[in-house]
Amino acid sequence: MMHKRILTALVAGAVVAGCGIGAKAYAAPPTELAVGTTAPNFTLPSQENKDISLSEFKGKWVVLYFYPKDQTQGCTIEAHNFQRDLTKYHALNAVVLGVSLDTVASHKAWCAKDTFNFKMLADPDHKVVDMYGVPLKTFGTMHFANRETFLISPEGKIVKVWPKVDPNVHSTEVLAELTADEKK
Repeated sequence: MMHKRILTALVAGAVVAGCGIGAKAYAAPPTELAVGTTAPNFTLPSQENKDISLSEFKGKWVVLYFYPKDQTQGCTIEAHNFQRDLTKYHALNAVVLGVSLDTVASHKAWCAKDTFNFKMLADPDHKVVDMYGVPLKTFGTMHFANRETFLISPEGKIVKVWPKVDPNVHSTEVLAELTADEKK
């Protein structure tokens, strides 16, 4: 019984504290997509259980951010910062799409609780996570996507990749990159 409590506490602590920090890397992570390559199209369900395809956003900047787990500390900070800056993204002709291995139901509950109104996409089979080469971390039987972001141009090209993200300042970093790219 004591071992079960300890294991439960360790699992909960790993998820809450770091969205997978300290967990080992997924066995065979695919190769991350490089700057200058065409972003692969995909279709995933959103928190409204409506299919969203990358191709819908042709002609717009897309901030495609991968995160470990709904309703965890770092992921909540990052999502709130994107939500806070959403009008700035819209002014730059950009959309924000969050992707995790969580389910539609999990996204729906989190978006309702925290009033997020950008799209959170469910990828429980890590189809898009693998397509973009985002490493997975595993803790026991649970898997989490790395915190990673791709900035996709209106022409559908990857123009910037953030392989390591600080959720506290990431939205500001992405906005700065978008602003610089708009001036080019």
